[in-house]
Amino acid sequence: MNSMNTNYSIRDEIRDFWSERADTFDQSVGHEIFSEAERKGWQRLIRKHLGEGQGRPLLDLACGTAVISHLMHDVGFKVTGLDWSDAMLAQARAKAKKRGTDIRFVSGDAENTMEPKDSYDAITNRHLVWTLVDPASAFKEWFSVLKPGGKVLIVDGNMGRETWVKSLQKFWTKVTGKPAASHMSADMMARHQSIRSRVHFANEMPAEAIVDLLRQAGFVDIVVDRKLGDIHWAQARKMPFLRGLERMVQERFAICARKPG
Repeated sequence: MNSMNTNYSIRDEIRDFWSERADTFDQSVGHEIFSEAERKGWQRLIRKHLGEGQGRPLLDLACGTAVISHLMHDVGFKVTGLDWSDAMLAQARAKAKKRGTDIRFVSGDAENTMEPKDSYDAITNRHLVWTLVDPASAFKEWFSVLKPGGKVLIVDGNMGRETWVKSLQKFWTKVTGKPAASHMSADMMARHQSIRSRVHFANEMPAEAIVDLLRQAGFVDIVVDRKLGDIHWAQARKMPFLRGLERMVQERFAICARKPG
C-alpha cells in the first residue's frame, strides 16, 4: 500500500485493498456461491427484474472474480465484466476459462467506465455502491452507457446500520475478549473501516438515498426489492451462527431502475 505517495488517492486504496483480497475472495460465503439453493435465489432475482438474457449485452461493474458475471451469463446475457483490480480480473479470467464461458473482461473504473454510450441493455453490480466516492457522477455514467429502455440492477445493503446482532457481537467481544468471527484479518478489517469512513456513504446507506441519486441521474421506474430471503438463508446456513444471524437481519436490498426510452 503506497499511502506515502501524495498522488495516492482513496480510489487507489480501494483498488489495492480488493486486489490483496483477490486470491481468497471466493473462499467467503456471500462472495462465491456455495449451494444450489443460493444459485436459484440469484437467478430468480435476476429474472424478476431483468428477464431472460436472450443474448442482450450486459455490463457487470466491479465484477471481481466474476460471480455475478457468471450468473448473468447463465441466464443468457452477453456479459462484459469490468473491474480495475488486475488481480481480481486475473481470477475472473481463470474462472471463465475453467468454466468455458465467453465472458469479456475489461479493466476500468466503475465511476468512469470508458464504455461507449447507449451500448448496454443492462448494468449490474453487487456491493459496489457503498465503495463509490462520487455515486451521483457514477449513476450519470451508468445512465449514459445504458441503451434507452435499459435497466440497472444494484444489489447492496445498509451495512452501516447497527443491528441487534451486531450489538450482541460487540458485547460478546467485550466480555470474552474474543473478536467475532470474520473472513478478514484484523489489519484488513482496519483498512476496510478506514476506507468506509472516507467514501460517500461513510455511515448508513439506506435504499432511499440511492433511489434519490438514481432519480437525479434521470432513471425512472425505480423499484426497491427487499425480498432476498432465499439468498440470505442459503448463505446464512453456510456461516458461523452469529454471522449467519447477522446476514438474516441486515438491511439488504436490490434496486432496479430504467433509463427512459
